[in-house]
Amino acid sequence: MSKQLKEAASGPTPRTSRTDVQEVVASVIEDVRQRGDEAVRHYSEKFDNWSPENFRLTAEEIDEITAGVPQEALDDIRTVQANVRGFAQRQLESMQELEVETQPGVFLGQKHLPIAATGAYVPGGRYPLTASAHMTVVTAKVAGVARVTACTPPIRGEIPKATVAAMHLAGADDIFLLGGVQAVAAMAVGTETVGKVDLLAGPGNAYVAEAKRQLFGEVGIDLFAGPTEILIVADDAADPFVVAVDLLSQAEHGPDSPAVLITTSEQVAREAMAHIDRLLPDMPTNDMAGPAWRDHGEVHLVDDLDEAYELADSFASEHVQILTEQPRVALDRMRNYGALFLGEGTCVSYGDKAIGTNHVLPTRGAARYTGGLWVGKYLRTVTYQEVTNRASSASLGELCGRAARIELFEGHARSGDVRAAKYAGAPLPWAPGVYAEG
Repeated sequence: MSKQLKEAASGPTPRTSRTDVQEVVASVIEDVRQRGDEAVRHYSEKFDNWSPENFRLTAEEIDEITAGVPQEALDDIRTVQANVRGFAQRQLESMQELEVETQPGVFLGQKHLPIAATGAYVPGGRYPLTASAHMTVVTAKVAGVARVTACTPPIRGEIPKATVAAMHLAGADDIFLLGGVQAVAAMAVGTETVGKVDLLAGPGNAYVAEAKRQLFGEVGIDLFAGPTEILIVADDAADPFVVAVDLLSQAEHGPDSPAVLITTSEQVAREAMAHIDRLLPDMPTNDMAGPAWRDHGEVHLVDDLDEAYELADSFASEHVQILTEQPRVALDRMRNYGALFLGEGTCVSYGDKAIGTNHVLPTRGAARYTGGLWVGKYLRTVTYQEVTNRASSASLGELCGRAARIELFEGHARSGDVRAAKYAGAPLPWAPGVYAEG
């Protein structure tokens, strides 16, 4: 039986309701659809106070901006992108194309074709999420996407140099200093200067997330994103200080970010909570992490790890960190998570910033039915068929005719009938005399 040592509380009522967000987003998208660049500039001025002569950066501007980034930062960006690229390449290599002969002369196959054009949205705001450029641009390029358009907003009127450098080094073909719904809409519907894309990827605020939701179907999207989540499973071998620090590492994403601890040890739970209380007041991001822990933090005490894994699966959390004596057991025991982080030597922040796996992951329980962004998202797995054996085609034709008529699809049935008649002399009662009957 589990015992809850800390429950999530109801946070303050949002100043903007979901309905308000939906209406604002819908109106911006429609305006961009109708007025193109003129509307994009209007909303950039309105929301970001940003209206340069051109939103698209030239190669010379990109080089100048990149030159203004400290060399160590550029080296680190290159290292992280090499990690992301390496893992994405291994993922790509695991996706085998195939062709099989299922009957004599009947060949079935599959191929993986890259999406032609994708959009990468890299958020700004309080946190310039430079790492999102690695995840959305590098991965797309590994998949073979021919054109990647990347957008990021200015930050308080300034160019986010490291983010632009990251987009450029990742291989983005077009880089726009443009944010918010207007950026997402411009990429999705296309304007005079922003080329239309076929898939949108990358995190963003509630307005960006809603824009992707409304545009889904017209374009593909990576996934529906919500607030960042962390869930830690710990036993009595866990270091309570590490538990506390790692919970707060994700709580700082925003005031609505859930941080959950499930543990078999009351001592670990109590000490971790005490550490959090001591750490929060002096934490530079306390204005985000504090409300997140207060309103969305949970601590569950369970009898054993079997119960811990079962409870963790019910959350289907974005990030699940395993701080137990034998962390790899979770690979067999758990099913619902966006990404799993095994052992004290690993942390969620590694996945977010450095290690090479993709940090665009499912939230709000979506891990029950989907994984996160990966190289395969930028590929379309398509099939092909070829029948070169006349007898096999005739046999399939007879089968197709019977199967189609069960469903009352006479036209489908006749396509099968034709092959059976032409290749094996089967009767063709609905078109007598076309083929000689055998």
